[in-house]
Amino acid sequence: MAPVTVNLVEDQLKRVIHALFQIQLSVHGYQAPETASSLKSQIQHLVSTLTDLTSTAPELAVSIPPEIIAYVEDGRNPDIYTREFVELVQKGNQYLKGRAEAFGSFRDILAAEMSSALPELRQDVERVVLATSGAETAPLSAPSPGAAGATASGGGIISAGATASSGGDGGAGGAHASTSASAPGPGPGPDNAAPA
Repeated sequence: MAPVTVNLVEDQLKRVIHALFQIQLSVHGYQAPETASSLKSQIQHLVSTLTDLTSTAPELAVSIPPEIIAYVEDGRNPDIYTREFVELVQKGNQYLKGRAEAFGSFRDILAAEMSSALPELRQDVERVVLATSGAETAPLSAPSPGAAGATASGGGIISAGATASSGGDGGAGGAHASTSASAPGPGPGPDNAAPA
């Protein structure tokens, strides 16, 4: 048997509609005995075309979302469904992009902190950062007291004491993470109070 195509099903639908139209004409001009046999044959033709359609249609691999059918039944344009669906997908993509950027920023900050706290793991940390789509940068170096204010935005490895920020869409996945390292000095006192 030949594969079922959309054109075949469309032709069968046209035949069903034509048969219904012919029945409508026959019923409108019905004159008892003279048109009874014609009406009977038209109804039998309608039944056979419906049988053909119901046996062929399930073999067609086209699925229409029930939401689109509901839009049409409510008298709405199915293009509205498409537009709303695209807007929903865009919003979801923005959210996921913000989350991915926030995790990337966290990865970079964590790598910098781990490299400064555990220098023996520096090469492993760099390897992990590169394997997780981190930007390739100069190897991590031990932080110097004057490098505490370096700033990085986006991907890449940053040194300890740096701040990294990643913008999102108004809090739906955006993040601002910062770490700071202070140079070792005397403990808290009246002049060296820890910030609140």
